[in-house]
Amino acid sequence: MKSRVCLTLMLIFICSSIKSANALETVAYITDSGSNNVSVIDTSTNTVIDTILVQTSPAGDAVSPDGTEVYVANTGSNTVSVIDTSTDMVTATITVGASPEEIAVSPHGTEVYVTNTGSNNVTVIDASSNTVEATVTVGTNPEGIVVSPDGTEVYVTNTGSNNVTVIKASTDTVKTTITVGSHPEGIAISPDGTEVYVANTGSNTVSVIDTSTAKVAVTITVGTSPEGIAVNPDGMEIYVTNTGSNNVSIIDTAKDAHEDQVVTVLPVGKEPEGIAVTPDGKEVYVVNHGSDDVSVIDTETDTVIHTVGIGNAPVSFGKFIGPKHKGGLGGGGGCSLQSISSRVNSFYLLMMIFGMPALIFLRSKMSNYKKKLS
Repeated sequence: MKSRVCLTLMLIFICSSIKSANALETVAYITDSGSNNVSVIDTSTNTVIDTILVQTSPAGDAVSPDGTEVYVANTGSNTVSVIDTSTDMVTATITVGASPEEIAVSPHGTEVYVTNTGSNNVTVIDASSNTVEATVTVGTNPEGIVVSPDGTEVYVTNTGSNNVTVIKASTDTVKTTITVGSHPEGIAISPDGTEVYVANTGSNTVSVIDTSTAKVAVTITVGTSPEGIAVNPDGMEIYVTNTGSNNVSIIDTAKDAHEDQVVTVLPVGKEPEGIAVTPDGKEVYVVNHGSDDVSVIDTETDTVIHTVGIGNAPVSFGKFIGPKHKGGLGGGGGCSLQSISSRVNSFYLLMMIFGMPALIFLRSKMSNYKKKLS
């Protein structure tokens, strides 16, 4: 009985150690609209480690908060592909509205929101069942979307009506509409939820919305045709891709409206579109649609430190960087209680039947696991 208990505890320890190590891996999932796939970049090495085939013209994508799934909007096939990050395989395909463009996931990972540019609405997906639970009519040609940190509100940019729709998440109804600049596309929110940032492609500006008043408080001039926008996790910097001038504007949020808030303009690749910051805030990934690569910016020095070649015509609007999870011992589900119990029974039976040879076999297995952890 003691041997069975000891073996169980040993396997649980090994499983938890391996899963903890795996959870530390951070990856970027980049949609390649021209080649209908997703390039997976290991952010620790800045190399492409996998390529995942999805459906037609993937555009926006988002990683779930726990890093177990990636949701991809396929503009050309009116669907969302759900990718299991432990296998990098598509596990579900969900039909949504016309020309889905961008995606956001609620903070708890329970709902997925998709902007449908062609049908002027937002599809709300139940993440637990991968089924559509609501459709919300918004403005004309919705594109950008972001969820508040507390999950109570969803903000949508409407490129055709020059405004932002605010959706009440608890009822999936429109709460208010805020007028911004011309042709708003990218959207981001501050970590504390007090400000929303909107990239206005047609007016070369960023609108800063005060969420307490639902009004534009400040307008900041940036580069030509800004599209993507992201905020550092500490809320101190905003990064804006300027598609028309092939650069990124870096905004210092500590500066007030009377100062020049753009502190750096950094050249990147051709036609930068999507942009995201790593969870630790140390690097920014810029998706260059025209040069088929990703520029990696060091946030401490504000310099491009890597360029990663990927697929054809990449886009990736959304929160496309997150943790990557792998299966436990021997693959998916290897660290479940059922799996551990099965392994214990197998080892215990071997020891009962074969005695010393089984102990030698067990020792070799533990040695292999130890090597995996080292």
